Amino acid sequence: MAVYSYIVINNQGKEKKGSLEAETIEEVKSILRVDGNIPISVYEQGVFSKDISLTIGKKVKSRELCIFCRQFASLMSAGVIMTRALDMLSRNTQNKSLASALNKLQLSVIRGETLGDSMRDYDNIFPSFMINMVKAGEASGSLDSALIRLADYFEKEASAKSQVKKAMIYPITILVVMVIVIFLMMMFVVPNFSEMFAGIGTDLPVLTQMIVNISNFFVKGWYLIIGIIIAFIVGIRFFRRTPTGKSFFGKLALSLPLFGSLIIKSSASRFASSISTLVSTGISMVEALDITARIMDNTIVRQAIYSVREDVSKGSVLSEPLASVNVFPPMLSEMIAIGEETGEIDGMLNNLAAYYDKEVKVATEALLAVLQPLIIIIMAGIVGILLAAMMSPIIKMYQILDQV
Repeated sequence: MAVYSYIVINNQGKEKKGSLEAETIEEVKSILRVDGNIPISVYEQGVFSKDISLTIGKKVKSRELCIFCRQFASLMSAGVIMTRALDMLSRNTQNKSLASALNKLQLSVIRGETLGDSMRDYDNIFPSFMINMVKAGEASGSLDSALIRLADYFEKEASAKSQVKKAMIYPITILVVMVIVIFLMMMFVVPNFSEMFAGIGTDLPVLTQMIVNISNFFVKGWYLIIGIIIAFIVGIRFFRRTPTGKSFFGKLALSLPLFGSLIIKSSASRFASSISTLVSTGISMVEALDITARIMDNTIVRQAIYSVREDVSKGSVLSEPLASVNVFPPMLSEMIAIGEETGEIDGMLNNLAAYYDKEVKVATEALLAVLQPLIIIIMAGIVGILLAAMMSPIIKMYQILDQV
């Protein structure tokens, strides 16, 4: 298909310029007239007249998808036709990647494709979870309800991610600052003391000599240290992409003190919320488990859900294999079992999602309460060692002078 530039008078009487991808000029004019535009000029873009796009592929965040779903549901409920709603949303969306995808979705819908099928061409923008929900909503004639449930889900997901990031930002920031401070001290501060120590004429304390030796290594081989650090980071990133690396780091994350508990509770909340949202729109439990597994970040959790899906596909109820994978808290499978017995599994999953949302918040606050004093103690210990190493020769020198 070719790309055509156009100039139209919109339904508000204003001139509007843009571009569309289509087979012929007549198709472009037909698409433009659907929304009440009056085509003034339509021409195919040449090599030197193509629109230059410098848009960087900014990732669409959960909160942005939440806003989109709420606005889309509101427009649909107000009786706005889908193509016009998509056009309005594309023009008022700040994220360029999302705006571009919405503009192309509008064209696909105008051509007669369903919204869900059109979204599959932009799975880098819209998660499979969202695409399947939209398809189910279209099939059941309750797209606006599906969009509202999606908005609620993305809002909870954004909140959960924010809680986890909140717990990680502080220790990582302090660690980076600590490394920079140590590096600067070894490069500039300790060498100045070393020159002063050279004139003392006595043997330096063991601790001081060790710090001086480390400083000399930093000064002479700083490029080697930076190279090793870069190689280590690149190696870790490469290893994390391998199946072995994903499994290793997945197990490590779940077994870490404090952090492991936070990740498990966050995964339990995401699992309950996802399954509840998908099943409520008519998606089968097996398909819901498959979709949920794919949105999990931790490989071990993902593999556990795939294992549960296999058992459910063979006729097992959800609670039994969920209890046997030993990844989620026991309460999750126990409460789901009660929901299965009473026939209220959807409501039970909603309650579990709300419960674990609160647990994630509590766990985050507890983690921060422990990490803040712990990191301060570690930093104080490192600074104390450096000060002791630098000051002990000076104290020794004053003692020698007093004896003289």
